Order: sequence, then structure tokens, then C-alpha cells
Amino acid sequence: MAITLITGATSGIGEATARLLAVQNHSLILCGRNQETLQSLHAELSQLTKVTILNFDVSNLQQVNAAFDSLPKETVIDVLINNAGNAHGLATFQDGNINDFDQMIDTNLKGLIYATKACLPFLQKSQHPHIINISSIAGKEVYAKGNVYCASKAGVEALSHAMRIDFLELGIKVSNIAPGLVDTNFSKTRFKGNQDLASKVYEGIEPLVAKDIAETIVFVLSRPHHVQISDITILASAQASATIIKRN
Repeated sequence: MAITLITGATSGIGEATARLLAVQNHSLILCGRNQETLQSLHAELSQLTKVTILNFDVSNLQQVNAAFDSLPKETVIDVLINNAGNAHGLATFQDGNINDFDQMIDTNLKGLIYATKACLPFLQKSQHPHIINISSIAGKEVYAKGNVYCASKAGVEALSHAMRIDFLELGIKVSNIAPGLVDTNFSKTRFKGNQDLASKVYEGIEPLVAKDIAETIVFVLSRPHHVQISDITILASAQASATIIKRN
């Protein structure tokens, strides 16, 4: 039974992945900022598998280290899914808010670094360790008003590649998954809770849903030990690139 740690597990892709892996009897370590949601997931998914919850913000190094330090020293982690991430604002660089920039870099990039660094000692105890980083089509294509968000996700892409090189001698597989339009709370967060603006992002198309990405994660994890899937980009069928979308 694999032991899988998921950051950003309280909503969207993270939650959907937790639900699918629980059915597959993965032992789960679910991480997130919302303690109440973590406790609710723990109560529900514990009926299917062993669940541990860690309440911390990936962008806070002290919280990250304290959370991992709270795990028993003998803990083995087989899979780390770096899912926590966000978008804040959609504006030209000159009009963008520096606090929004900070939040995206701190969570999307530095948070992934913090969580991976803290998790490494536990991963190295596994016979077949695997890291999955959730990137974005925005990490492959820059689009208007995406500037710092795109830069943060391009950083995830670069880190995935660099980790794959550095961790080769450690026997740790590294996979990068880059979703396109996924209907989660992503856009609502980007637009500061404005549901009307968020809804327009998916207007006239059938976007991906969190379960689509979760099912891809399950597929990547199910490959034989000698197979390492380095990179997958997943788009809705109505989406040809970051910005080319066919709307009804």
C-alpha cells in the first residue's frame, strides 16, 4: 500500500485525487490550510484507508518544517503530489499588484520547493519514490496579463526537469502534469471571489474538471517501476493552446 502525501488537498484537483487514491487503498497524508475541511476529509476517507492530516501553508517555511517534523521519524512517503497553487489577479505587469505577485511566487514556486525539501528524507526511505508536480499550460505558454503567474508555473516546469536530473541517482521518479482550463475554484480565487468573472472563463465550452486531472495522476502512478512519465499536458477538447479556445 503506497503512502501518498498531497498538498492543497482540501479542494479542486487535490481533493479529487485524494478521493480516487483512497478507493485504491493508498494511505494518505492530506495537507492544506483549511483545518475544518481537512478534518471533514479525514472523517470521510478514513472509512476507506488510513488518513493523516497536516494543517499548514506551503508558503510558510516554518509551518512546512513543523508539519513534517510532526510525522514519526520512521514514516515512509512513497508519493509526493505537489498540487498546492493559486492565481491572484489578471492584469498587465505594470498594473499588477505586488502582493498578488508575491502570493503566486510564494505558493506556486517557493511552496513547492519547501514541501519537496521537507519531504525528501521520507521519500528516500521508499523503495519506489515518486514526485508529481502540478504545473499548468501557463508554464509552457505565456499569455496576456498572465505574467507572474506564468513565470511561477514556468518555474515549476523547470524544477520538474531539474529534479528529474538531480534525483536520478536517488531513484526518485519525477512527473510534471500541466492542465489547461479546469473548472475548479481557481478562477474564483484569481478574480477575488467574483463569480461572474470566474464563470466567463469557462463560458461556452466544456472545461476539464478536477477528476480528469486526478485520473491522469492515478494513471501516472500506475505505470510499472521502469516507466517514468516525464511530462503530460492535458487540455479540454475545445482548447488548442493557452489562449485558442472554441466557444459555442
